[in-house]
Amino acid sequence: MKKIALTAVALTAAAALALTGCSSGGGRSDTAASGGTSGFAADAKIGIALPDKTSENWVLAGDLFTSGLKDAGFSADVQYAPATNTVAEQQNQISAMITNGAKVIVIGAKDGKQLGTQLQQAHDAGVKIIAYDRLLENSPNVDYYVAFDNFKVGELQGQALLDGLAARSGHAAPWNIELFSGSPDDANSAVFFNGAMSILKPKIDDGTLKVVSGQTEIAQTATQGWKAENAQSRMDSLLAANYTSATIDGVLSPNDTLARAILTSVKQAGKNVATFTVTGQDSEAESVKSIMAGEQYSTINKDTTLLVAQTIKMIQSLQQGQEPEVNDTKQYDNGVKVVPAYLLPPVIVTKENAAEAYKNSPSLLKIVQGG
Repeated sequence: MKKIALTAVALTAAAALALTGCSSGGGRSDTAASGGTSGFAADAKIGIALPDKTSENWVLAGDLFTSGLKDAGFSADVQYAPATNTVAEQQNQISAMITNGAKVIVIGAKDGKQLGTQLQQAHDAGVKIIAYDRLLENSPNVDYYVAFDNFKVGELQGQALLDGLAARSGHAAPWNIELFSGSPDDANSAVFFNGAMSILKPKIDDGTLKVVSGQTEIAQTATQGWKAENAQSRMDSLLAANYTSATIDGVLSPNDTLARAILTSVKQAGKNVATFTVTGQDSEAESVKSIMAGEQYSTINKDTTLLVAQTIKMIQSLQQGQEPEVNDTKQYDNGVKVVPAYLLPPVIVTKENAAEAYKNSPSLLKIVQGG
């Protein structure tokens, strides 16, 4: 994974948003129902447990948390689970953070279903838990959730696939497509997929779209570990089995890493990428380049700077003995409780609106402008 060169602008924005209490989430504000807090020292230790560095956004988040928490006066303990044995190592890291006196632990889970023991340990020690980006499941001991609206992400991806097919395929419906979803150990995978299918399934049912392989269930479309090689291998198999003579018009891809792997497979099979539509997510630099080159059709901009800043704002509220602001207290049932959430709005990005979408992201705007 290529390391990101963080800009001073991004770091400053994160700190400024956190310290001033600005936020970019839409919707109503509710009082969280997770119980009160008595506050804690202004220089307290805050644990940040992140998964392995499978995307640029996880790398960026770690750097922004390190900088932003320091600027806010806290002592930050930012850790990533390693590339192998990640679940067990993340469990150990969270337990160590509790033992070492963290007052709040922010968790971007490798597997949100396998941290119940650690969450109970945190609850028993009076440690507040914020689920970051990925919902922590099957535990009552999750205090808050902060994320972009991931069902909306899926809806945007589904609509982008339809828009791209109409604009790029060169022919009217029906269009031949395939579906990909994320890793089954990531709770967001089903949310993205269900959001997309809320748009696509009616079009599959009425014949506008044809999934030639017949693989329309999330268990059939999953990509273990969000790994590019797994997506490319599955795409190779789909093309060989179903598209030796038929044309494939598009693919629903849940993120940019997988989108680029799918494009590689399509190119190697001799298909025309100029008439092919693939969606994405995360606004990774290589995918923004691909979009501007007319290959990948779309991505989703989820500004990690804003998400980290909102998380730090929540931590500051807890430190001051206040309830953090939330704007959703109904959607995110983790199997045991509905977790109070703060959701930020995602933005669909295509070649046509990229300059506007990235006007506050200098490195990506430079790509859009041909720099």
